[in-house]
Amino acid sequence: MNAGNKARHMLIIDDDPLFNRILCRALMRRGFEVSGAHSAAEALTLAGKIQPRMIVLDLNLAGDSGLALVTPLKRACPESSIVVLTGYASIATAVEAIKRGATQYLAKPVEVDTLLAAFGAAAPGTEPADRPPPSAPLSVERMEWEHIQRILLEHDGNISATARALNMHRRTLQRKLGKRPVKS
Repeated sequence: MNAGNKARHMLIIDDDPLFNRILCRALMRRGFEVSGAHSAAEALTLAGKIQPRMIVLDLNLAGDSGLALVTPLKRACPESSIVVLTGYASIATAVEAIKRGATQYLAKPVEVDTLLAAFGAAAPGTEPADRPPPSAPLSVERMEWEHIQRILLEHDGNISATARALNMHRRTLQRKLGKRPVKS
């Protein structure tokens, strides 16, 4: 593989085979060399072998946290950029992903253009699109959801301790956590 191709190589790590395959195909159509992995072990093996410059990492890998994979991936591929994808975005996990070495953190579903913009990449022969940040602030409900997630992370997922810290009844907190995250 020559240096030009190496810079265009991506590794997609997602345990959902259908999503993984669809994203790989979409990126290949845009001129990238793409490899897919479905587990942490497979991802680390592929990363060491192909040394991708861009890695897309799902936050939930078959029930395990993808965050635990960020540091080993950065060790295996120090020149890589890692974008973490999640179906349940929260400020707490976004901050943790960035602390561990991720470049960006995006919520699913994600458009290919948004994903490429997160890497600052575009299809070969094109320029990346300049996108202004969203002008609308987060809703109060979304800010509450993200605050709860941050406090929950600070208390290592302990619902009772989180409820005490939020001055909230444990059952109320459980109901709030049982709902899907509020869209921004």
